[in-house]
Amino acid sequence: MNITVKKGPRSGIVSVPSSKSAAHRLLICAALSNEECGIKLTGLSKDITATMDCLKNMGAGISAEGSTFLVRPVNKEKASADTKERRLYCGESGSTLRFLLPVCGALGISAVFHMEGRLPERPMTELTDELVRHGMRIEKNGSLLSCSGRLSGGQYAMPGNISSQYISGLLFALPLLDGDSVLTVTGTVESKGYIDMTEDALALSGIRFAKEGQTYYIPGQQSCRLKGILTAEADWSSAAFFLVMGAFSKSGITVSGLNEASSQGDKAVLDILARMGAEVTRTEEGITVRKGKPAGTVINAENIPDLVPVLAAAAAGAQGETVIANAKRLRMKESDRLAATFRMLSALGADIKETEDGLVIHGKERLKGGSTFSFGDHRIAMSAAAAASICENDVLINEAQCTEKSYPGFFEDLEKLSTEQY
Repeated sequence: MNITVKKGPRSGIVSVPSSKSAAHRLLICAALSNEECGIKLTGLSKDITATMDCLKNMGAGISAEGSTFLVRPVNKEKASADTKERRLYCGESGSTLRFLLPVCGALGISAVFHMEGRLPERPMTELTDELVRHGMRIEKNGSLLSCSGRLSGGQYAMPGNISSQYISGLLFALPLLDGDSVLTVTGTVESKGYIDMTEDALALSGIRFAKEGQTYYIPGQQSCRLKGILTAEADWSSAAFFLVMGAFSKSGITVSGLNEASSQGDKAVLDILARMGAEVTRTEEGITVRKGKPAGTVINAENIPDLVPVLAAAAAGAQGETVIANAKRLRMKESDRLAATFRMLSALGADIKETEDGLVIHGKERLKGGSTFSFGDHRIAMSAAAAASICENDVLINEAQCTEKSYPGFFEDLEKLSTEQY
């Protein structure tokens, strides 16, 4: 599906869906809990649907009552005694795969994970090797990853600079084991905010652990204890596209419902936009970003990799040079996200250069617009839509349906905003 986005700045108020990062974590904790609870969330994306479907195939019950999803926990004793091989369809969701693979090992569930898109190519070796060392049997055959066996407690180590999802997956699994465990995260920790979100979800669930530096001390034989109705907070990653559009708009765009105390790393978009000259204000309606004096800056993407494409779009309309660095991990996302951002913005007329671990952008007042590509990557498609705010012509985005991975209603919400003159 190709979508044409009208040229020019936008203004208005928008609310964004629930954080899929928060939803993944709450759903998993609910499925591992000791009583039924509800998770309230809006904007059901493909990634969250994948996690729900996998949890159901692992033995959880999940049913919808409006925007609240009632979760009946997995019967852990029954799951571990059942020798049936489960089929777990995780689509392109790295979170679903990397979170639930260790959980299957903790519960003794035999499963085959079905992977789509570029997911089979994304890093997994460090995680699977550590799981095998502690009792699991894992075999990858193309787009299928089979697992069996049961994890044992003990000493675990995981690098912090490849995927935060490795650490999160182990943090979900290790409290369930019969014995105590120690998890040491080695080297530089990147995307720390996502690990913080996992720690928050586990603490909310009553899971006990101690942390000293980059080492976790985790008692075994624990169960999550979620109850009542919980709400997955609004998504800063989704909000970033509209906040960047606001930075091109004299009237501005307001995003409602965001939690500035969130552990989501992508809330850093506000500070970066302010540093780039945008006007950021807070009212009862929400957080508003307006056009100020756009200027280039230096952006360290180590902890905010998902923001890189849309911040590159912001930089394309900011005077001077913007350097985005420490983003090499983006080459193994739904696309090679550095190359895809470069090609998408180049097609629209941006002055942009790709480096080994980032991008260098020299901003212009206007881009030419025209046809560009999503490369099947939801964040590239939405960043192209944000870039239309500074284009002289409309922007045609090829394969724009990929936004369903994280934000199915994105283009509908975009249409609700008003178009204004430059």
